Formats: sequence, structure tokens, C-alpha cells
Amino acid sequence: MIKKHQHFIINKPWGMISQFVNPAKRKKRLLGDLYDFPKGTMAIGRLDVASEGLLLLTTDGKVSMKIRSNKVEKEYYVQVDGIITQEAVERLKTGVEIGFDGKKYKTKRCQAFLIDNPKFPSRSQKIRDKRHGPTSWISIIIKEGKFRQVRKMTAAVGFPTLRLIRIRIDKIKLENLDVGGILEIDHLI
Repeated sequence: MIKKHQHFIINKPWGMISQFVNPAKRKKRLLGDLYDFPKGTMAIGRLDVASEGLLLLTTDGKVSMKIRSNKVEKEYYVQVDGIITQEAVERLKTGVEIGFDGKKYKTKRCQAFLIDNPKFPSRSQKIRDKRHGPTSWISIIIKEGKFRQVRKMTAAVGFPTLRLIRIRIDKIKLENLDVGGILEIDHLI
């Protein structure tokens, strides 16, 4: 009998570790705190503790490998410090140099554009208030996924990331899933 794999969409909240095990024993919530997932469930890629949004989980390692490949688009809405310039957005599109594994790395071409404030619900930790200056939002669509890549990219063009929310992986969208919400689906890709 062929085992039926299970797949889940999660809206990962800020402050949660994208893992089921906490090797550093930090006092942070884990994925297993959200739901009693079946044995063998794995997160497909990760979002760091300070990032939010769409996270896919599966019991199928082949699907995980396919989604983590450099062929699948991942879209992020990014709130940055300051009013980002069109020149900075163009630099993001053509690739910027970031640090990765102790070396310099030039990011691949990507899509980036200004967006209006997407009006996400407030997160559990306040970002800052208007006294600290203006902020702006951009969309960044990449196919690669180096460690903290989007944060490093916006910093490289002079606009550090204040809030990072993944809203799409391939054709799967976060849409209106509540923060901390989980949805089981039939297939991922």
C-alpha cells in the first residue's frame, strides 16, 4: 500500500522557530506548538525567528527538494527603514553583493517593486513608531534562498528590513490565513 503524504500551509508568526526541535534550547515556540503534525513532517525551507508568513510543511521529501530548488519563486513583502528609492529597487533587481558563509556572494537577478502598505495585522512585537522616521514597502521575488538573503539584500542597498513576510511560494499564496493558522492541502506542486 502506498503511503499518502500530507502537506500543510502555515502562517508562521513572528518569534517562532521554523523547526520541530530546538537545539539551542531557546525559549521560543516551535512548529509542533501549533498543531499535532504527523510523524515525519518537515518544514520546506525556513523563515528566521523575526520573519513571518507562508511556510510549507510536508511528509514528502521529494516535494520538499523540488520546492527548495532554484526553480521555484518565493515572494516576500518587505517593510524597510526609510523611503526606498527606485535606484535601490533597480539594484536589487540586478543583484547585490551580500555575505554568505564568510564569503562575498552576488545575488541572482530577481523581481522587485514598490508596493503600498499591505496592512498586515500588527505583530506581537512592535516594530517602531513614526518618531523614528518613515518606512516603505517593497515586493521581492527570488528563486534562491540563502541564509537571511532578503534582509541582507535590502541592507546592501541602504534600506534595512524592519518586517519580512513571505506571501507566496510558486502558486501557493498566504492569502487570508490567520497568523498561526494551519491549512492541510492535497498537494503542494
